[in-house]
Amino acid sequence: MKKVLLINTHLTYPNWSEGKLNNAFQQIAKEFFTTMGYLVEETRVEKGYNVDEEVAKHLETNIIILQTPVNWFGAPWIYKKYVDEVFNYGLHSRKFLSGDGRTKADPSRQYGTGGHLQDKRFMVCATWNAPVEAFNDKKQLLFEGRSTADFFIQITSNYRFCGVEVVADYNSFDIFKDEDASADLANYPAHLERVFGL
Repeated sequence: MKKVLLINTHLTYPNWSEGKLNNAFQQIAKEFFTTMGYLVEETRVEKGYNVDEEVAKHLETNIIILQTPVNWFGAPWIYKKYVDEVFNYGLHSRKFLSGDGRTKADPSRQYGTGGHLQDKRFMVCATWNAPVEAFNDKKQLLFEGRSTADFFIQITSNYRFCGVEVVADYNSFDIFKDEDASADLANYPAHLERVFGL
């Protein structure tokens, strides 16, 4: 049976950011993949995790989705801790990769080609205070024309480095001023169907 790993890295700030929207996106993904016949595994980083189990989940799954808010232009700090612990174990055990891909015997081998996690796909689903207009526009002062894919490279590179294919991210923008993510929630299954070819 095909498997999906949903990683929710929301970090709760009481009376301000309770995680309801990120939970709603995760629930939609869970229902979508369950309907498609996938076994769904979930990790809620804030609630704790076992590193050995997380490594095993990565090895056994076909699709990995990170559900995250964007806090101060990155995923919450608990996700960086998760990555450091899980991916370091995957490196030292040689389960995720063997070195960085380069070899003295073959100088043509590129950095980032030593991964063992081929035939897996990874996607970011994120919630933002930033408006969609802040991206892909060189006139915008903050991101200077960068896309969300550019923004997430510090996250997606971890997976590419281990051999995982990265698919197009999905985003809900302007969540504090707009306060209506219903269209984003409704359109999410169509995005999942498209990027994963289901």
